[in-house]
Amino acid sequence: MMEFGGNSVRMEKPRSVGTWVLLVLGLASILAMLVIMVTVSRSNQRLARIMPKFDSALEKRDYDQALAMYRDMNDIIINRDPGDDTDFEGEYEIVQQMEARVNERVRTIEDKIRYERYTPTKDDFAFLEGLGELTGARMTIWLTGLCEEFLLGTIEKPTLTFIFKQLENLSNLSAAARPLRAEVDQIELSRGDVQTAQVLFNEGKYIEAVENYEYVISTSSGFVNEFAQKRLEECKIEMYQPMMDKAEHLLSNLQFYSAEELLSDLARIFPEDQIIQSSLYVATSNTYPVEKYSGSLEVLCIKPLIADTQVAFEVNYQASTESYFLTTREFSKILESLYEKNYCLYDPRSTADLSNSAFLNVKDIMIPKGKKPLVLIFEDFSYTASRSKVGMCTRLVLNDQGQVCGEYVGANGQTVVSRTSEAIGILDAFVEAHPDFSYNGVKGVVTLTGYQSIFGYVTDQDQVDDRNNALQNAGLSTIAPTDKDIENNKTTVLAIIEKLKDTGWIMGSSTYGFINANHCELPTIQNDTQKWLDQVGSLTGDVPILVYPNGDFIRGSDPRCKYLKDLGFRLFFGVGPTPYFTFGDNYLYFDRCMLTGDTLRTVDYSRLFDVGEVYDESRKKSR
Repeated sequence: MMEFGGNSVRMEKPRSVGTWVLLVLGLASILAMLVIMVTVSRSNQRLARIMPKFDSALEKRDYDQALAMYRDMNDIIINRDPGDDTDFEGEYEIVQQMEARVNERVRTIEDKIRYERYTPTKDDFAFLEGLGELTGARMTIWLTGLCEEFLLGTIEKPTLTFIFKQLENLSNLSAAARPLRAEVDQIELSRGDVQTAQVLFNEGKYIEAVENYEYVISTSSGFVNEFAQKRLEECKIEMYQPMMDKAEHLLSNLQFYSAEELLSDLARIFPEDQIIQSSLYVATSNTYPVEKYSGSLEVLCIKPLIADTQVAFEVNYQASTESYFLTTREFSKILESLYEKNYCLYDPRSTADLSNSAFLNVKDIMIPKGKKPLVLIFEDFSYTASRSKVGMCTRLVLNDQGQVCGEYVGANGQTVVSRTSEAIGILDAFVEAHPDFSYNGVKGVVTLTGYQSIFGYVTDQDQVDDRNNALQNAGLSTIAPTDKDIENNKTTVLAIIEKLKDTGWIMGSSTYGFINANHCELPTIQNDTQKWLDQVGSLTGDVPILVYPNGDFIRGSDPRCKYLKDLGFRLFFGVGPTPYFTFGDNYLYFDRCMLTGDTLRTVDYSRLFDVGEVYDESRKKSR
């Protein structure tokens, strides 16, 4: 602080060197930004003038100038310094605009040549040729695509030949067009094989598609060979995960023979894939050599089981229940005996070729060596109301694990849900424990009626009257389901059906009303069958199996049977104590052996099991 004439003056300290440096740097940054802004502005102005000049050159037909401008822009982009951080977005956009302008006219000429048999004018040729690689690249891609279309059948040879004739002499196209033109005849020879492979690919039949593409590759060269190799690689990429998921699904459902076949194909296509090799090992560890079987085909039939013997034989005893149905214990014992005697569950649909609706050919029965084929029929698992109080299940349900279980009310009044309360769950669990009891995961045939319910669920308003009559006769409350209730029941039934079909079960019919078919006139058969198709078949999907209630079969030459065959029923089952099978006009007929309380006592089934070991002791209390 200094004083002059009584006034005091504050003296500022001089600025430091660092402060001056910061000021200089700040000014330099501002100047640099200004320079960049000016440069960018000038660049943008320059770019903005390019497209009008390019358009003007095209309008004046100065194709040399237009092509030179296009090349200049490409050179700027191509020759940029790798270390240059300059944004070339504007240049890229200009190039794209140039190509779009030219391609629009090229496309117009192409379409006219293809669809109108148009012969280009001199000006068209000058345009197409004068713009060099700008038009040549576009037309090369187009001609290549047309050859692919010809290969795939979406363009025909005369049109393709005409197009080549118009364009193949252009100087900027001839190097690509003439070799392609020379391959048209070879492409024509390969069309059928390539199109077959493509159809299989589009349908998701990947293994067959691969085999067809491989065949094309082995028998072709040039364009066709390159196309097939490209499609083969695309097929491999697309097929891998779906096929692996399918293989895993087959393994989880104990369909080891199908899994082995699929995984063997995948192992050939993907030879280095260790996941495939590991899964294939699991499949082959559970398969055995298969051979032709020449003995008789056993067909056994049961109805829903008695789950609670105390209710059935003590609390609410009914003679019909004791006579017609097995207990869960008896069924389990029978399975054990059948397994010990080397029986193996078999799909009856495999006994014939059902692919042609007009005729049917019997096929050899192929079964794992040392095994004997066995068909199990689970008849009328629709669950009528009359079984509600006799210790039997009232419906099927899916548990938290997605397993099919039976539901019943026990002697103590408690609702029980269990796999072991019904034959379906018992067999599922038995096959899980003994996979070799089933050939390729097959379980049994589940047949349905429809007049009261399906699996214990009312799925159509037409069933309500019959259901309520049965409920009243059983001393139970009637029902009045809404349309929403019906739809919910359908959803539940569909889920059960899909689970059954997915895990090796086969759906069949026992007629809609469980009718004695041979004692019914044709109109009755027609009315009953149409109801089954509408109310049950609409949920199960197509079924070729009809199990005649009470064995009351119709002969194959009968017009009533012809009616049934025309609707797709080709495998018919009657009743008989011993294996029997015959081949008729477009159908097969089998006898089925009924397993009931009565037949355990009256029929000799010693070839299958020892009745003394199977017979449930709780039955004696009811006799």
